[in-house]
Amino acid sequence: MQVTQLLWDATRAWRPAPNNADSTDAQLVLLFGDRPTLSDHALVIDALAALWRRYPCAAIVCCSGGGQISGVDIMDDTLVATAIQLDHGTVIAAATTHAPKENSADAGARLAAELPTDGLRYVMVLSDGLCVNGSALVRGMTAALPDSVTLSGGLAADSGEFAATLVGLNEVPVSGRIAAIGFYGERLVVAHGSLGGWEMFGPDRLVTRSVGNVVHELDGQPALALYKRYLGSFADGLPASALLFPLCLKAHEGAETGLVRTVLGVSEIENSMTFAGDVPEGTCVRLMRTSREELVAGAEGASAVARRELGGVEPSLVLLVSCIGRRLVLKHRVDEELESAFDAMGSVGVFAGFYSFGEIAPSEPEGFSALHNQTMTITALAER
Repeated sequence: MQVTQLLWDATRAWRPAPNNADSTDAQLVLLFGDRPTLSDHALVIDALAALWRRYPCAAIVCCSGGGQISGVDIMDDTLVATAIQLDHGTVIAAATTHAPKENSADAGARLAAELPTDGLRYVMVLSDGLCVNGSALVRGMTAALPDSVTLSGGLAADSGEFAATLVGLNEVPVSGRIAAIGFYGERLVVAHGSLGGWEMFGPDRLVTRSVGNVVHELDGQPALALYKRYLGSFADGLPASALLFPLCLKAHEGAETGLVRTVLGVSEIENSMTFAGDVPEGTCVRLMRTSREELVAGAEGASAVARRELGGVEPSLVLLVSCIGRRLVLKHRVDEELESAFDAMGSVGVFAGFYSFGEIAPSEPEGFSALHNQTMTITALAER
């Protein structure tokens, strides 16, 4: 597998990142950027045209984020492109538009059906992060894909503004788009790791009324009002401040772990909260908080898990999708979680990715793909 990373510079041209060898036979380019830059249509058209001149056979998938990952650095206000060439396999990409009020599971099933299953080993999905219910999207895709195919990726972000997120396949990216990339080949090796580093606090609460990813009541009380009491002065900064206090969805009362859910929006009129994924009625939930040290340790642990899963094979590409909420907590120390992941991986492979509104990766210990929030997820790719 050949992987090259390019950075968009001030002269509106692509330049290879340090220590990168370029290959013009790339089958796929992952283009991550901040929303304001990707909203500049003239700039994006120039960037895409330059990439196609360099990689004429590549599918180009664009996705907005809250910071682009290049090695152990985070890039803001610019574009990062990662070109991928499989030596012993192929790549097929597809995209769909999530219709207003559409069930996200239906959109996921429709998208997965566009990928031929013969020889399919792994699917990377990059989705709009605001209008798509991430957990339903994953549910629809996994139901339509063979059990042997792993799924990972993430939901696009916009630096915590919650205004719009952008995704595109061979086009200027727009809101409402979902792209899936199928990786094919018997020699492909895929490994995953996902850890958070958050801790629960406060009492367990029961979700007494919810519809999909919208929670109306906790313990029979209006959900938003109850949540604000915990946030205190942070309530004035909703919904962005909710990134600092996610919910843990527990399998049962007293459980020490569970899926994490981030608030994407609030309704003062309905006193409700909208999350990145489903929060079913009857679920036991608990508020979460963290420290910088715990987040860095979580990133290191996720990378170590993926490294072990590789079974001694050196990764060529390491895709990192971390939550924008983690960056808000880490602030100027955000590079530390990337450095810890890099070191745990053995300082090998090209690191690429973005800060997201939701992370998609297999869960531990079950191994099935799920939507995570506030989590560092790592997908390491190699060819034997």
